[in-house]
Amino acid sequence: MKILFVSRAYPPIMGGIERQNFELAQSLGRVADVTIVANTKGKKFLPLFLPYAMFRIIWDLSRHDVVLLGDGVLAPLGAVARIIMPKKRVFAVIHGLDVTFCQKKSLMGRVYRAVNIPSLRRLDRLIMVGRHTIDEAVKVGVDRERCTFIPNGLYPDEIREPHTRKELAELIDMDLGGKKVILRVGRFVPHKGTAWFIDKVMPLLSQEYVLVAAGGRNRTTVGDRDAYTDAEDAINRNGLVDRVRLLTNRPWSDMKILFNAADAYVSPNIDIAGSMEGFGINAIEAAACERVVVCSDFQGLKDAIHDGENGFMVPQGDEQAWADKLRSVFADGFDRVTFGENARAYTVEHFAWDGIAKRYMDVISK
Repeated sequence: MKILFVSRAYPPIMGGIERQNFELAQSLGRVADVTIVANTKGKKFLPLFLPYAMFRIIWDLSRHDVVLLGDGVLAPLGAVARIIMPKKRVFAVIHGLDVTFCQKKSLMGRVYRAVNIPSLRRLDRLIMVGRHTIDEAVKVGVDRERCTFIPNGLYPDEIREPHTRKELAELIDMDLGGKKVILRVGRFVPHKGTAWFIDKVMPLLSQEYVLVAAGGRNRTTVGDRDAYTDAEDAINRNGLVDRVRLLTNRPWSDMKILFNAADAYVSPNIDIAGSMEGFGINAIEAAACERVVVCSDFQGLKDAIHDGENGFMVPQGDEQAWADKLRSVFADGFDRVTFGENARAYTVEHFAWDGIAKRYMDVISK
């Protein structure tokens, strides 16, 4: 099987989709002949990359069996390829924003609705990273029969490392003696719920509870708005300066310290019109590091965390339920170490890239 993999977001630029595209390409490369056409220079280079990628698809497709697009932004290229070479098959990996971006009221949202959504309908198969993404795609006219759910994957041994409490204390510049450290990783955008958690849940927890929120901040994104200042306002409004740390755009080495030295992990996503959580890769990364994970029972997070197996689910937007669950996680009668070990084993079994790549190949081979 010869696969032409096209990605608009790829390392050395680092981010969630960049890492996911890289790891998907590498894992498929172990079981198939994969040619990678990737934008390695970031969003600013995208206007030049798109025509180059279209040229490469037309030039190389005759020597490949299928095209696999890294996300829905590239769907128009795939639609053109289907017209030029109708006997070739075109697949695309679809994340939540690849569907919901058409709901944006901006000019780019209208363009996406007019161009990308019809292009998605023309592709042979859409590999959705979450079941909720399929439901949202159907709402905009995508045939459910064209959609297949395959979750994101991870390399569990690549993220799990031994890191100490001292390293964590130095990283966040805080005395952690007697503290219960909660970690939140994800972009500072409204639907991730970081500002909501600071404003509504942290005041319900006692002084020994500490939150570290780390993620990317992009003021120029055409997608979700930057919500970092919302988090800052919530900290100041509730007098949480000594209990909350906000970290932006940290290197992967720092992220490994956070994942492996925090006590628990949270994904407190909330419902925001026009945005959604397609999967929740950071949640399974935390579970792979043997952290106790607590997530909103909501959207794509339900595909990443299975209640009682590799984490716990809480109703989204219910601050009292969140506070109660976190207290139970830190209660003396709950064995966080054993649960974390079992959570990692479950996560490895269900989300390691070797298994995920096999599922991709099963779909592509058909």
